[in-house]
Amino acid sequence: MGLDVFISGSVRRGWHILALLFVALQVLVCSGGKMKIVEEPNTFGLNSPLLAQGNRLQPRATPSPVSGPAHLQKLAGKCFSFIESTYKYEFCPFHNITQHEQSFRWNAYSGILGIWQEWEIVNNTFTAMWMREGDSCGNKNRQTKVLLTCGQSSKLAQVSEPSTCVYSLTFQSPLVCHPHALLVYPTLPERLQEDWNEAEQALYDGLITEQGYNKMLKEIFEEAGFLKNKKLKEKQPVSNPSRKFDTLEQCGEEVRKQTEEVERLKALLSQHGIQHNTQPGATEPPNSHQPTTTTPASKERHLRGDTGLLSDVL
Repeated sequence: MGLDVFISGSVRRGWHILALLFVALQVLVCSGGKMKIVEEPNTFGLNSPLLAQGNRLQPRATPSPVSGPAHLQKLAGKCFSFIESTYKYEFCPFHNITQHEQSFRWNAYSGILGIWQEWEIVNNTFTAMWMREGDSCGNKNRQTKVLLTCGQSSKLAQVSEPSTCVYSLTFQSPLVCHPHALLVYPTLPERLQEDWNEAEQALYDGLITEQGYNKMLKEIFEEAGFLKNKKLKEKQPVSNPSRKFDTLEQCGEEVRKQTEEVERLKALLSQHGIQHNTQPGATEPPNSHQPTTTTPASKERHLRGDTGLLSDVL
């Protein structure tokens, strides 16, 4: 009888110990201890590797036309990859640049850091390619500046983020190693080269300021397709000249402004002793008291923009 009591008491104590262990386990789970439940990752999001790349990345703009030096245009249609930490960058010249997070996170980032827009031109030289209109980043869009440097092979060499959502990449290529490989002037059609010559001469003769000269160059670069013409969208709706003015008074006011501008330009030319025609094809008798400053010799000295290279004048 005593043995039965002893066994019964041992069983009851065993159940009590198991109950206490179960309660302790619940406390650990519910109190945020080392033991916790992890949800199954969602593999049906926009960044799912099961989806095609084209379905994940939706560009917000179309690339600008291919432009710039002819020997660099052969890069169009090619892509170059670079891995930095857990991110893979892919640069496709004249198209776009993307970033892909190399991890198994359910929401790993894959996005567009910029779409080809325009060149950066400094001192008659193509210095960088601007990729803009990338994915949204707060109240702005991501953009990337791709610097061009000389290298033994064409590749991405460096990636940084100088400011939030503004990236900087360095692209090396033997195509840019020649001293004249990135000059702007030789890539222009002959007509725009002549426009540049005239702007250079006008600056030399003091007819325009440095600011006016830079404005003329910007217009030349826009017409050549090197820079994005931000006013193009504003000009497109005005396809019919008759719609430009709503009233006759507006038309008359515009004519008056244009007439005043013509008279101002005539006075400026006369001040510097430069002949001008009042009508297309008309000629004026030369003024013996006002010498002409545009001579063949002076124009010959200023036929090109400054290349920034000493070898051009040696």
